[in-house]
Amino acid sequence: MTVRIAIAQCAPALGAFKRNVAMHEEWIGRAQSARARLVVFPELSLTGYYLKDLAGDIACAADDERLGPIADASRRIDVCAGFVERAPDARLHIAQGYWSGGRLVHVHRKVYLPTYGIFDDGRYFGPGERFDVFESAIGPSGLAICEDLWHVSVPYTYAATGATVVLSPASSPGRGVAEGGDLGTAESCRLMDRFYAQYLTLYVLFANRVGHEDGIAFWGGSEVVAPDGTVVARAPEFEEHLLVAEIDPDLVARERDRNPLIRDERPDLVQSHLARRTGLVRRPDVAVERS
Repeated sequence: MTVRIAIAQCAPALGAFKRNVAMHEEWIGRAQSARARLVVFPELSLTGYYLKDLAGDIACAADDERLGPIADASRRIDVCAGFVERAPDARLHIAQGYWSGGRLVHVHRKVYLPTYGIFDDGRYFGPGERFDVFESAIGPSGLAICEDLWHVSVPYTYAATGATVVLSPASSPGRGVAEGGDLGTAESCRLMDRFYAQYLTLYVLFANRVGHEDGIAFWGGSEVVAPDGTVVARAPEFEEHLLVAEIDPDLVARERDRNPLIRDERPDLVQSHLARRTGLVRRPDVAVERS
């Protein structure tokens, strides 16, 4: 049985938390009218992306009452949305929450904070330290916020620990021109989404924003890619759009039967090699000098 999901390819207003909450309620209503079980919003959808010194002013704890309308809306449809989290240790994080049944059931803190080119994440935010699989409306899932997905270890870790879906909310600016005239960022993201989906045999839901901030244009192009590499649905570029798609959880099992790469994977071997490389364990073939 398929599950209908929606991606809200929207344009948040920079620093306008209340306005963005109201915007979320509108998009959630549209997704509910489309009979979706889940609606996924882009990275920092409740705050805007290029916050810089505004980050501290707009941050909130994961249980802050300002997030109450999102929790209330999740009684009707699961909601995945982005905000700036102020952690108990007072550090700020780029966070993505997952609300279901009227409560927050999972929070992922962006681990890889790009601080190069036009990106400044590392100047204003602290990195997350976990990649946890949680149960979503479409099966065991992992969250990879924008730059997280560009690190191959992240979707691999999720697949190796039981995820059948990777949700990737993003605030990806449009940059460069690829051979053939396509947007360079779009070509790279689409290649990455399809590769991960097909070779890790899982669904990839890429939820990218649109709009402008600080002279930067966000390109959209949100998409859903199936575990056989098929693009199930794709949103247009540079315009707001509610992307609706059908997810077939059973397709993951069928593809993993046909293409058993995850079954044959050796995470224990990978872990042991990485431990040796970083000096966490002593190689058995290296003698220990005795005094």
